[in-house]
Amino acid sequence: MSRALFGPAGSSDAFSASHKSSVEMPAYLAQMGLDCFEYQCGRGVNIGRETAGKLGAEAALHGIRMSLHAPYFINLSSPDPERVEKNAEYILQAARACSWMGGDRIVVHCGGLSKMTRQEAMANTCASLAAVLDRLAGEGLEGISLCIETMGKINVLGDLDEVLEICRRDGRLVPCIDFGHLNCRTGGSINGAAAFDEILTRMAEALGEDRARVFHGHFSKIEYSKGGEVRHLTFADTVYGPEFAPLGQLLARRGWAPRIICESAGTQDADARTMKESYLRSLTRIG
Repeated sequence: MSRALFGPAGSSDAFSASHKSSVEMPAYLAQMGLDCFEYQCGRGVNIGRETAGKLGAEAALHGIRMSLHAPYFINLSSPDPERVEKNAEYILQAARACSWMGGDRIVVHCGGLSKMTRQEAMANTCASLAAVLDRLAGEGLEGISLCIETMGKINVLGDLDEVLEICRRDGRLVPCIDFGHLNCRTGGSINGAAAFDEILTRMAEALGEDRARVFHGHFSKIEYSKGGEVRHLTFADTVYGPEFAPLGQLLARRGWAPRIICESAGTQDADARTMKESYLRSLTRIG
């Protein structure tokens, strides 16, 4: 039976203090007992083909599954033709880099609402994604899935229903369920077995069990205000949550095998290992 995979987003404080290059990351993560890594290109795709290829070779050697986070400044909901073209090129750059490093998923944000209705923003996003998917296929990059992320701020596109509706439209679109973001959007209500179970059930209903069970996930504790997300925290936080253990139990019980990426602030590798250990204990309990 396939299992959930766990790993960090980007370089933790501990890694950065003792290593010089991201090429060293796969061996480091394998030594920690982790399974995957999400390379961060939030400020732009600045990794060259040679370095990406070395990183990919190390990832393959150590059994680390690779994904990549596309630039934060992508705004798929924009109606401006010049902006639409720039968004497409940013995603193509991210997909090329992901391919060079042997990855198969890139995480993408939908974008803000500006003065649009949510319906207008949704229509623009879906049209932009359809065009981008065609261009990926034209470059032979159809094996790269676009993971559409649930967002933490209320005034941007990307609640659970919106992400699932977007992903229903094409099998190359994968939901990136950020449980911390959803907790922020709802003022702290996504923090227990019942809430997690509802999210998993809604995914299965919208996409079918086969697609839903291999979703892409982000998990971290995040401070929030009335507008949603404020800042990422570590698992030492006891105020904001969410707590991972109930989700790990549900994934084990359902037999789902997502990729769960930890976005804690500086402790993402250690917190990813904490999640994996919790999940494995749940697997052991259910036999």
